[in-house]
Amino acid sequence: MERDDEIRRPDPEDLLAQVKAENRGRLTIFLGAAAGVGKTYAMLETAHERQADGVDVVIGWVETHGRPETEALVRGLSIIPPRELVYRGKVFREMDLDALLQRRPQLALVDELAHTNIPGSRHTRRYQDVEELLAAGINVYTTLNIQHVESLNDIVAQITGIRVQETVPDRLLEEADQIQLIDIPPEELIERLKEGKVYVPPQAERALQKFFRPGNINALRELAMRYTARRVEGQLDHYMRLHGIAGPWPAGERVMACVSPSPFSAQVIRTARRMAAGLKAEWLAVYVETPDRLPADENRRDQLARNLHLAEELGAEVITLTGNDAAEELLAVARRKNVTQIVIGKPLHPRWQELWRGSLVDKIIRGSQGISVHIIPGRTSSREGHRAIGWRYRQRVSSWPYAGVLVAVMLVTVLNKILQPVFDFTNIALLYLLPVLFSASRWGRGPSILASVLGALAFDFFFVPPVLSFTVYNLRYLLSFVIFLVVAVITSTMATRLNIQVENARRRETRTAALYALSRKMAAETDIEGILKTVVKTVAETVDGEAVIFMPDAAGKLEVRATVPSSPEKWLDNNEYAVAGWVFTHEQIAGRGTDTLAGADGLYLPLKADENNLGVLGVKLTHPERHLEPEQRRLLEAFASLAALAILRLQLAAEAQQARYLEASEKLRTALFNSISHELRTPLASITAAVTGLLEGDEVYHPEERQALLQTIKESARRLNRLVGNLLDMARLESGMLQLKLEWCDLEDIIGVALGQLRETLQDRPLEVSISPGLPLVKVDFTLIEQVLVNLLENAVKYSPPGSKIDIAVRREGKELQVAVADRGVGIPESDRERVFGKFYRLQSPRHVSGTGLGLSICKGIIEAHGGKIWVEARSGGGSVFYFSLPLAEQPPGAVPSEGGGGQGDR
Repeated sequence: MERDDEIRRPDPEDLLAQVKAENRGRLTIFLGAAAGVGKTYAMLETAHERQADGVDVVIGWVETHGRPETEALVRGLSIIPPRELVYRGKVFREMDLDALLQRRPQLALVDELAHTNIPGSRHTRRYQDVEELLAAGINVYTTLNIQHVESLNDIVAQITGIRVQETVPDRLLEEADQIQLIDIPPEELIERLKEGKVYVPPQAERALQKFFRPGNINALRELAMRYTARRVEGQLDHYMRLHGIAGPWPAGERVMACVSPSPFSAQVIRTARRMAAGLKAEWLAVYVETPDRLPADENRRDQLARNLHLAEELGAEVITLTGNDAAEELLAVARRKNVTQIVIGKPLHPRWQELWRGSLVDKIIRGSQGISVHIIPGRTSSREGHRAIGWRYRQRVSSWPYAGVLVAVMLVTVLNKILQPVFDFTNIALLYLLPVLFSASRWGRGPSILASVLGALAFDFFFVPPVLSFTVYNLRYLLSFVIFLVVAVITSTMATRLNIQVENARRRETRTAALYALSRKMAAETDIEGILKTVVKTVAETVDGEAVIFMPDAAGKLEVRATVPSSPEKWLDNNEYAVAGWVFTHEQIAGRGTDTLAGADGLYLPLKADENNLGVLGVKLTHPERHLEPEQRRLLEAFASLAALAILRLQLAAEAQQARYLEASEKLRTALFNSISHELRTPLASITAAVTGLLEGDEVYHPEERQALLQTIKESARRLNRLVGNLLDMARLESGMLQLKLEWCDLEDIIGVALGQLRETLQDRPLEVSISPGLPLVKVDFTLIEQVLVNLLENAVKYSPPGSKIDIAVRREGKELQVAVADRGVGIPESDRERVFGKFYRLQSPRHVSGTGLGLSICKGIIEAHGGKIWVEARSGGGSVFYFSLPLAEQPPGAVPSEGGGGQGDR
């Protein structure tokens, strides 16, 4: 029973996906085998039904092709007028995406999903417009022919002989909420074509001859039905998992596509995608870089990047490896990933190359051991086949390396002639290997092979009898020539291969070093501004251009936070800001070199980390005619990810710091309330009790008792007044609102006023005041320094035994005036001498000591506000000495120094 309950439990991932999908619009695709089956007609009919149910329906774009019955259905529905774009001197009409987003209907009709927009539109393809509508929460009805599905592109080309250029990614159909298959018999479709209901008569005639043949139509119908059937099966499976319905699950198949820099790999990738979809299996695309399969030139690297990008778009897990044997690496990945199906392309190179270098396909078949291997034959045109075979050698040819080879062989020949009297034929032949090695390491395979051929000919012509003739009398020299050529070719090939490996390793090392340097620099930064400056500087140096980072302000509007150079106004116009805003909103790459907003001057990448879009990274190349290489773009994406993570790290650290501040504030508030509640209740209770007794009448208490009650009221009121005063002073210090009223004062006068205020508190204490003679005046706030002395004296009274002596001393120390208040209490441990000046900190005492623990903290704040310092030391013989110093300023004219003296003396 527990197992059955576990099977029936809904899948959390499906539930989460369903919650996320609730915020997006719903997509319905009307899918047909070919044009003319009635997709647009069915879409409009369904839209009228929805409108009758009260749904707000708007036509974003509908192509009627002049069909009266279709135009009749358009009437009665709201239409967003198309926008007009001028391209190459002609005016074209396109769907007005902005107007549709502003209108925000419940349901939008967008015909021809695979359409390519006119340059100047926001997106290159119409399906991208639809994705933006869905992201805005608008439901969309759209139409699509089966030949426009990306993974079926090769199959459609084989069936019809026509390769469709406009395709739609499979993920869009997989994410669609509903697919409605629109189908009619081939005979009816052909009849509609003949009647001119699909195309105009001349175009319809050509279509009937090439595309709309009965066999083609039936094959396309089968494709459409099979695709829709897989979709229905997937929906049923999703429904069962979402609702926890027990049932049979598909087998754990996994498909692997073997990718190479060849253009033919695109067919292999699409085949693997279709196979994985048919098996409802995961699939991966693997490329192995080996010394003999390195993408030596830029064209091969670009083609490899396009192949891997196609696999990524089709939903594959892309893996790139480096190894010596491609077959062994591919089989190792297949076993590690539990692959059951391997898809690999049939090689297009000549048979002799397989005999020379070995067949990758044969090696994989021999080592498959239970894994099914599917070999896909190439069906490229002759031109494509030629390009695939000769792809490795498509490099820019320069005559200088070959001229250099000729000069090097001539120099070696001259050197051999000079050394011929002391050299034999073996040494002379070995010297001719020097131009081969040199040219292979500097210029590549072609010049090195030329060097080997010229070296062999020069050796024969100038040194092998008969000299100055290519005729060879001794046949054993022919074998020497062959061996020399073989050694030279192998040596040049290995040197060239090593050179290519070094170049690729250098490129990888450069990327890795750039990423490492950026991460190390960002780790050293402690603020966001420093990280942003580091990122834009690194990006600008890497791509040889300009870089800028946008981040939202408090109102959510993007603003430039860092840029290199410091004045980006030359290229950051309103259009560029709009592109950056679109990237920030939609969290997608856009701008130059992409399919979205390609007319922008810069390329813009979102700074996204942990589902948070933190900003936008913009890049503009110094030379507008140059484009970013695929490797540079991937490096920029890595930079953007690193920057986003670093920014997020600092933001989280700031939030954690804020949380710590809030926690400390909460503790402070709790301590304040606990302390104040007791300190306020004690004097209030004393006052209440004394006043209550006095109100009972004169006959209840004797005059002495009444006097005692009045004294209690006075002491409690004074204690309450000090408490409130301390709280107000602390609030002023914490808020920074403490304003000093500086005036020239005699410190002896301040001490006298403080002692007068504490006359009753100090009446049973011996007190000695020692003031050095001739002390200068100090410029301080009289009232606040008096408050410091009062708090220090009260603290001495609280923490020293009754009747113990308190000493006050004032003396000059250099450019400061130093005051000391000493007691004979228990003393302060060294570990607590800094903490006693903290808020609400109170020392442990064997007797009860009243107070809130704010007095010394207030003293510290007041003294530091005057530019002085305060500290405590242990007193010889027991007790503590509190010191504070005040800076001395230039004395005012006519100032009279203090006479000093004993002051209070002993009492």
